[in-house]
Amino acid sequence: MTELKIPIISKFLEKRSEMSDLKNPKRWFYNTFGITAGNGIQVTEATAMKSTAVLACVRVLSETVASLPVPVYRRLKPRGKERISHAVADILQRAPNSKMTAFTFRETMMAHILLWGNCYAEIEYDGNGVIKALWPIPPSRVDMYDTESGDSFYRVTLPNGEQKNIPDYAMFHIPGLGFDGRKGISVISWARRSIELALATEQFGADFFENGTNVGAVATHPGTLTEEAFERLKQSLREKYEGLGNAHRLMLLEEGMTFSKNTIPPNDAQFLETRKFQISEIARLFRVPPHMLADLERATFSNIEQQSIDFVTHTIRPWLVRWEQTINWKLFDSNEQKQIFAEFLIEGLLRGETKARYESYAIARTNGWLSVNDIRELENMNPVEGGDIYLQPLNMKDVNQKEPGKGGDNDEGSQGTTGIGAAGNAAGSEKG
Repeated sequence: MTELKIPIISKFLEKRSEMSDLKNPKRWFYNTFGITAGNGIQVTEATAMKSTAVLACVRVLSETVASLPVPVYRRLKPRGKERISHAVADILQRAPNSKMTAFTFRETMMAHILLWGNCYAEIEYDGNGVIKALWPIPPSRVDMYDTESGDSFYRVTLPNGEQKNIPDYAMFHIPGLGFDGRKGISVISWARRSIELALATEQFGADFFENGTNVGAVATHPGTLTEEAFERLKQSLREKYEGLGNAHRLMLLEEGMTFSKNTIPPNDAQFLETRKFQISEIARLFRVPPHMLADLERATFSNIEQQSIDFVTHTIRPWLVRWEQTINWKLFDSNEQKQIFAEFLIEGLLRGETKARYESYAIARTNGWLSVNDIRELENMNPVEGGDIYLQPLNMKDVNQKEPGKGGDNDEGSQGTTGIGAAGNAAGSEKG
């Protein structure tokens, strides 16, 4: 049979060097027309969420970032900071718009950037140029362009099919990892085959048990049963031996019949190991510890705590830096950027067990770099009167401070009353 070529496809896809035909179509042919290929699994940003591992990773990261406080501060001179009331603080912590809470907004934006590699929100201003609201936009509806003069703008396709151009200053855009520093690339597109394998193993397992591909037992007759004898034997087996109540009853067989019970061969059960590996594979893509995906096979009490700290420092922290820098760049004007900034609070995520936390507080309090109110603030408690006093151990002193009765800043005059210097002074006094 002659293969029928499709030249129109090659003309439509100029970048495709590999031809496809109807007898053996390539994967790109299916993707171009939205047709499911092979085993019926098509991995997109939406269908990837059908994988339990992908869903768990997206939920863990989105909910963690959405739940963290993000207050607005003013820098103090010569150093330090203080919390302030600001329109951006109200948007980030209460409600970014009239349709959703701050938690829902950040959770949605994180889901977008984790799946599509970018998240977008239109910035709405009032008549005085003050930010009024942030409206998230699905990344699949946004394209980035540049004018002839080099200015960037975003073209958004509205639900009714109309298109709207948004200038760069009016778009809150956080890109993920990419190649040009302007637009991120979807993790789903990078790891499409790994996610496809995870979905395939889930589908295989569901079909295996749903369709009953494993036969529980086989009864063998040396001859050929008539239709009447077959129906009588089937009814007898069903009435006497089926069900949990008859699971261990003695079976009586006639006419030389034999009975054998089937089990799942070990090789056929290896898809369970494949499913376990794909959980680790997808967790690796999103940098989420396996125990957060309910994979506790290699978890212990000691390494779970360390993995949780690593999760904050190496997984959550980079995302927070992306958020903070975009907030400070896009939501504050050029004058405010010098003095005002937003910052996520992650101290609560870094807390260890109660005993270790209190011991660290005791060391900090004794050495004088935390006050009672500082500690109470870290524990989400109100300050107390007199709690702003910092302690100083008695055996410590300023190395630049002169001793009473000593003149000059030479080595002998600046030494303390203990050690070699003190011994030398005492010896000199006795000789005098």
